[in-house]
Amino acid sequence: MRSTRSRATNFVLELKHMSLDFEGQRPGEKVLFTFRRHISTIRKGIFFFLIISILGFIPVLIWQDTNWMIFIWMGCVLIGLLGWGYAYILWYFSLYVVTNERLRQITQKGLFSKSVVDLGLDKIHSISYSIPGFLASISGYGTILIQTTVGDLMISNVSKPEKVYNKLQNAAKLAESEHES
Repeated sequence: MRSTRSRATNFVLELKHMSLDFEGQRPGEKVLFTFRRHISTIRKGIFFFLIISILGFIPVLIWQDTNWMIFIWMGCVLIGLLGWGYAYILWYFSLYVVTNERLRQITQKGLFSKSVVDLGLDKIHSISYSIPGFLASISGYGTILIQTTVGDLMISNVSKPEKVYNKLQNAAKLAESEHES
């Protein structure tokens, strides 16, 4: 049993120290960490699934003597699952990458389109975060506000905002010290 635990621990340690590469990475640029929005951002997909599934079940209740109505309900469930899957894909492929030089926001806009925004860490003036209310406090998400020379970047529904805030502060200080030297 002990050897299994040590293998699992070694695997986790390897993952933590694994170097990450991304499209558009500059020479000498290292990924410090990545983060994404809280999983609750896919709630629209979940609501879509529930509403379509319930609406699809209404004909089954009205015409109970007809067996083929179950296929209408199954079709609605399939459409609902596709809607939920679409919301999940948009969440999963939308990512924030923090390197020793910049913050890269990758936002999946559809199945075949995405938007990429880069923000140099040396342009950051201040970083703050807030947890807006009871549900956000229980669920563990909040908003991070990054003030820069060109404007503000507000990242809403960030999972574990205090942790991300501290990591961003450290990355900005690291970039500032590298920029000065």
